[in-house]
Amino acid sequence: MKRILAIDYGTKRTGIAVTDPLQLFAQGLTTVDTKELFPFLKTYFKDEAVEKIVVGYPLGLDGEITVHQQRVDAFILELNKKFPSLPVEKEDERYTSKMAMQTLIQSGVKRMKRRNKALIDEVSATIILQSYLGNI
Repeated sequence: MKRILAIDYGTKRTGIAVTDPLQLFAQGLTTVDTKELFPFLKTYFKDEAVEKIVVGYPLGLDGEITVHQQRVDAFILELNKKFPSLPVEKEDERYTSKMAMQTLIQSGVKRMKRRNKALIDEVSATIILQSYLGNI
């Protein structure tokens, strides 16, 4: 089977997670500088078989469209242009950063390491992907 790749898109950094080949578990892959995201994905897709992309979607609490939603929508359009053979799906990403921090605390990660926002983005992408897997 092919993997599913999840993206927690950010203006500075983007967290990435993938499933195992059987699509049972989500695991953090990395965090990349958003400016380097498309070159990273191109290389990754060349080396690994990926079935689809799941993008964390920042739904507003009140149903209003947010600035970040507009950025993610533009990012998804760009994904579709650059990788037209890969379907892109959205997954609610509300509270994933808080959940990621809680996961790091519960895992015993030291306070100094928890300040690493790149680690939080990677864990957030993992939570987005695990949530998606739970819904399919």
